[in-house]
Amino acid sequence: MTRKRRRLYIVIVAMALLGSAAGLILMSFEDSLVFFYSPSDLVEKPVPAGRTFRLGGLVEEGSYKKDGVLITFKVTDLAESVSVQYRGLVPDLFREGQGVVTEGQFDDNGIFIADNVLAKHDENYMPPEVAESLKKAGNWQGTGEKK
Repeated sequence: MTRKRRRLYIVIVAMALLGSAAGLILMSFEDSLVFFYSPSDLVEKPVPAGRTFRLGGLVEEGSYKKDGVLITFKVTDLAESVSVQYRGLVPDLFREGQGVVTEGQFDDNGIFIADNVLAKHDENYMPPEVAESLKKAGNWQGTGEKK
């Protein structure tokens, strides 16, 4: 076996090992990725029950109900809305008509079961994903938009 051939075999084996390692890393990332959807996105592309994702929009007026630690409300982008259930305490700034991002998954009945609820933190802030989905739906009412 010549030196060139031995070197070629070493390079081929190294590339195969590197490719395998990259494939394993990408497969492990797939389980931890969390995608963002607005209610209108969910109508266009439904997400299967049991898959974790983020749902964002506005808390629909008149939809907030609290029964002990069980909280139900609807998230809307002013075109579509999704029912959400959450067990626990919501942030102090959580209220109807304000921006919210929830993280969780659909149950078998089509209700979004939230594990986390994140509310906006001041008068002018809205999560970028929520603002973008409202702009896409033509319902953006924000001010101070950067161009």
